[in-house]
Amino acid sequence: VQLQASGGGLVEPGGSLRLSCGTSGFAFDYYAIGWFRQAPGSEREGVSCIPLSGSGPHYVDSVKGRFTISRDNAKKSVYLQMNSLKPEDTAIYYCAAERFSDCTLHRTSYTYWGRGTLVTVSS
Repeated sequence: VQLQASGGGLVEPGGSLRLSCGTSGFAFDYYAIGWFRQAPGSEREGVSCIPLSGSGPHYVDSVKGRFTISRDNAKKSVYLQMNSLKPEDTAIYYCAAERFSDCTLHRTSYTYWGRGTLVTVSS
């Protein structure tokens, strides 16, 4: 099982980034995918997750209206479009997978994790 987050970088406040989570080695269609982030000195928190159906995603309150999660089962990938970025969004972003039909923002519920990608929001 492999997951790899990519697309991070340095962006100014108010800017946008699109993160990608590429996967291999498991039946992607049957897994929910979550995005998590960890800022220096902070615990890893759930940002967004998408069920295997692709409908009814969940978002942490701090990103609602700014971030959009989507999945492409043909490409076995999940994306996180991040708009109106704020300095407090600065963190390493990780994607994770678990075999349940819905999804959760609780990190302990996920078995498979990928390496993260760094997002820095700064002027």
